[in-house]
Amino acid sequence: MTLFDMTGKVAVITGSSRGIGRAIAERMAEHGAKVVISSRKQDACDVVANEINAKYGAGRAVAIAANISSKENLQNLIDESNRAFGKIDVLVCNAASNPYYGPLAGISDDQFRKILDNNIVANNWIISMVAPQMIARKDGSIIIVSSIGGLKGTTILGAYAISKAADMQLARNLACEYGPHNVRVNCIAPGLIKTDFAKALWDNPENLKASTARSPLLRIGTPDEIAGAAVFLGSAAGDFMTGQTMVIDGGATIS
Repeated sequence: MTLFDMTGKVAVITGSSRGIGRAIAERMAEHGAKVVISSRKQDACDVVANEINAKYGAGRAVAIAANISSKENLQNLIDESNRAFGKIDVLVCNAASNPYYGPLAGISDDQFRKILDNNIVANNWIISMVAPQMIARKDGSIIIVSSIGGLKGTTILGAYAISKAADMQLARNLACEYGPHNVRVNCIAPGLIKTDFAKALWDNPENLKASTARSPLLRIGTPDEIAGAAVFLGSAAGDFMTGQTMVIDGGATIS
């Protein structure tokens, strides 16, 4: 047993067929958890679950596709996760949308609503579906993957940044609501990470140079460098932390 041991815990991670979500699922499995892999496409989820089972033992991962824009899909994800593993100890709200880059004056109403619905409302939906069993057991950890975009002004990620700032407040509010039941709610706020989701920000060498020039570590991050924070928050190591936002950005927000 170590502070970071997750043996016996079950974690549901949305958006976990690639990028940060996949890294979190793999590291939680490495630390003993059973994990539910979820994203929109079942075949992509199957690939990740099969690899985790091959590496850490049969039955360590299951794949359950879900589109976060559908309340019915999310309820099915929770129901099937409970059916597969009997409980949910850790929920990681990682899946998000950002269909628009540019000034806020140019965003369509549909794009703005999609960002807010998928990045805020959907998180509240799935948390509300999982929280009752955590409250009943008086134990649980809810993790929302936010972004340093929610801490800074931006000229190209306006609606996304608004949604990520709202996620931090969602965590604070729910931490107050669920705290008396020993259910913790926290955010992780990554900086620029080399994922397909953030490709528009790092794929161009000039954009990447500009984005990292004032960061103390002078580089982009990797998904695995976010996963450790999720293991911390999902294990006994993070038992006294709630309502907080862990910033992991190579120092970008301090410089």
